[in-house]
Amino acid sequence: MIVDEPQFTGFEWDDNKCQSNIRKHDIDFVDAAHALQRPHYAIVSPRGSELRILAICPDSGKLLSIVYTPRGSAARIISARKANRSERRKYKAVFD
Repeated sequence: MIVDEPQFTGFEWDDNKCQSNIRKHDIDFVDAAHALQRPHYAIVSPRGSELRILAICPDSGKLLSIVYTPRGSAARIISARKANRSERRKYKAVFD
């Protein structure tokens, strides 16, 4: 677990995956990118040869769980959804 003060220079994602995420979770990756710019609770998870990070971020009064992978100084967003109960507890234990 880390508390991240993000300093991304940009964001990227697959447009088809973004549309799929909107249909499935009603969350646009544009909104996820804005949320990732705020301090957040992050869990680092190596997945094969690619490092993935689960970030629990505030967005418009709710918490989002965003999975991304670092690409240099940018972040490639993989998925975004509302945080589940366990994730909300972890976030609130640090930030509340």
